[in-house]
Amino acid sequence: MSERKVLVAEIVALPGCEDRLAVLLTELAERVRSEAGNVLFEPATVERDPLRFLVYEQYRDEDAFTSHLAAAHTVEFNSILVTLAENGRSELTGLSPLA
Repeated sequence: MSERKVLVAEIVALPGCEDRLAVLLTELAERVRSEAGNVLFEPATVERDPLRFLVYEQYRDEDAFTSHLAAAHTVEFNSILVTLAENGRSELTGLSPLA
């Protein structure tokens, strides 16, 4: 049995872009949560730094995550992110759950 894919995506909004990014992440969350292999997709802002967004993500397995990356809504979001985020993208950190 393949293991669940768990990660955190971090996005730092360019100044003045944080409200637009929050709207786009909220819309993206609705679409991602309907993907067959998605277990959890939870975007949030960092309380002490409103330009920083973190998204806790879980997928059924690596294949489900690969499908997520190829989904039209993800591709569209990432193409818009180029204009809204530092470095034009999110930074992904894979996690290994302890339990």
